[in-house]
Amino acid sequence: MIAAVIFIIAHLALLVGITTPEKFYFDEVHYVPAARQMLEPVMPSPMLNPMHPPLAKQLIAVSIRAFGDVPLGWRYPGVLFGALSIVAMYLCGLALFAAQGPAIATALLAFFNQMVFVQSRIAMLDIFSLSFGLLAVAAFMHGFRQARPHRWFALAGLAFGLSAACKWSGLFPLAVCIVIVAVIRLMQSWRTQFADGNASDWYRPGLWPDFRSYHFAACFVLAPAVGYLATFVPLYGLSLPDLLEAQRRIFSDNTTTAIAGHTYMSSWPSWPFLVRPVWYLFDKVADDRIAAVVFLGNPVVLWAALPALAVCLRDWIVTRRADAFLILSFYAGPYLAWALLPRTLGFLYYYLPAATLASLALVYVLRRGNSPRWLLWAFVATAGAGFAAMLPITVAFVGTSMETFVRLMLFQSWI
Repeated sequence: MIAAVIFIIAHLALLVGITTPEKFYFDEVHYVPAARQMLEPVMPSPMLNPMHPPLAKQLIAVSIRAFGDVPLGWRYPGVLFGALSIVAMYLCGLALFAAQGPAIATALLAFFNQMVFVQSRIAMLDIFSLSFGLLAVAAFMHGFRQARPHRWFALAGLAFGLSAACKWSGLFPLAVCIVIVAVIRLMQSWRTQFADGNASDWYRPGLWPDFRSYHFAACFVLAPAVGYLATFVPLYGLSLPDLLEAQRRIFSDNTTTAIAGHTYMSSWPSWPFLVRPVWYLFDKVADDRIAAVVFLGNPVVLWAALPALAVCLRDWIVTRRADAFLILSFYAGPYLAWALLPRTLGFLYYYLPAATLASLALVYVLRRGNSPRWLLWAFVATAGAGFAAMLPITVAFVGTSMETFVRLMLFQSWI
C-alpha cells in the first residue's frame, strides 16, 4: 500500500508541466525519431540510433502510439518509470533497513536529489535503465538475507537483463551481483570464517546453503540473457546473424574512443563533486525570462552523501556489516565501471544510478547508533528545501529571470 501511494504521488509530481517545452530538447532529437521509426509497418533502413538496445525506444514508441506524436507521448514513459524508480528506492530501503520510516526517507531523498526528477521528464534512455536496475537491486538485497534466495536472485537477473536492454550500462550492477556471489562462494569453498562471526556480517560460511552453481548460472546468466534478447525479437525475429550483428554494432559504437568533444562533457572523477552539469535546455521566452533545465543534482543530498559513504566504508571494514557492504557495492560498482571503459566522452548523467543509490548511505548514517530519529527527518526536510530552491533551473514551465539563474549557478564550472 505504501509503495502504491509513493508511486501515485511521484507520478503526479513528475507529470506537472511535462509538455514544456513543446519541442525536442537535448538528446530527444536522437531517441524520439528512433521510436517513431519503430512504429512504421516495415522498419526503414538505415535504423536510427543503432548504438543502443531497443527496449527504452520501444516503450517511447508505445506511448507515442497511445498519446500521439506530441510532447506527452514522447515523455510520459519517463514519468512512469521515474515514479517506479522512486518506488524501487523505497523497496531497497525496506530490504536493507527492515523498517518503513527509513525506507520512506530513502525514497524521498532519491526524489529530492534532483537527478531522477530531471531525467524522468525527458525522452532519454537512462531513466528506463535506472528503474529496471533499481528494482533488480531491491530484489537482490532482499534475497541476500534469505536462506533460499533463488526466486529473488532470478527476479533480479531478469530485471537486470531488461535494464541492459535499455542501455548497456545496466550491466554494471549485474556485474556487481556476480562478483558478490562469486566472492562469497569462493570464501565458502576455502572454509573461511570470522573468529567472532555474527548474523550482521556480510559473509557467513552458512549463507545460502542450497544455492548451487547451476542456480547461479540460471539467475545471473540465463535470466538476464533471456530478458535482454527478447527485446530484440520484434526488430530482428529469431535471426541469429542479425542478433549478433546488432550486438557487434552496439559494442563497437560504445567502446570507440574516436568521439568528438562536447560542451558539457566531464570525466568520472568529477561526478560526485558536481563539477560540470549538463544544460538540457536554455531558452529565452520573454524579456529577461528564460526556461532552463539543468541536470546538476542537489548538492545538499549528493555532497552530504560522500562522507556518509566513507562511514559505510569504515563500518564494512571494522564491523563487517552487510548493509554497509551492499550500499558500498552498488554505489561503487556502477560508478567506477566508467573508469574501466576506453570511452573518452562522459556526462554527469552517467552518475545517475550511483547518485540515486547514495541515498541509502545517508539514511544508514543518519539512523546509525543512538542518533535521534528527528535528525533523519530534519535532513530530509533540508534536502526538500534545496530541491525547491533549484526548481527554477529544474523544470522549464516554472521559468526564471537571468538574475536568479546566475545566482543559482554557484560556480564558474556550472556555466
